Amino acid sequence: MTYSILYKETQRFTQWYIWVLLVGMLLIPVYGIIQQLVFKEPFGDNPMSDVGLVIFFFGMLAFCLLFRITKLKTIVTKEKITAHFVPFFSKSFTSEEVAHAEIITYGFVGYGIRFSKNYGTVYNIKGNKGIALTLTNNKKFLIGTQKPHELDDVIQSVIK
Repeated sequence: MTYSILYKETQRFTQWYIWVLLVGMLLIPVYGIIQQLVFKEPFGDNPMSDVGLVIFFFGMLAFCLLFRITKLKTIVTKEKITAHFVPFFSKSFTSEEVAHAEIITYGFVGYGIRFSKNYGTVYNIKGNKGIALTLTNNKKFLIGTQKPHELDDVIQSVIK
């Protein structure tokens, strides 16, 4: 069954400070590989094996690629609201399940999927604005957004 999409937003980790940190962490094993494999000098006081250093590099590369492919897709149709945290999982709520929705500005609760005492389960990639959802069973969710008013308008139109 296909639904007509009323709202769609895709957010990625584009914060410069995250990428400076990730690239910096990736450069450590690169430097170690050059030092140890090219110049034949041990990297550090207690050097890792050559194979271990290469495995560490590929592990760090995989970690960086995971940040690159991770995204938060928010989709609202007349029937449901979906927060899809790619590549991990998706959470959907039918319009009937949502009792209340409001725009909020929140303090930093961390990026990714978090649990907050005030907001319940938080889905956030960047920023400090989101839509706080309260379900009919009193469970709470927060979906981070860069377009809070647009998302709120669409959600209000489908939950009434």
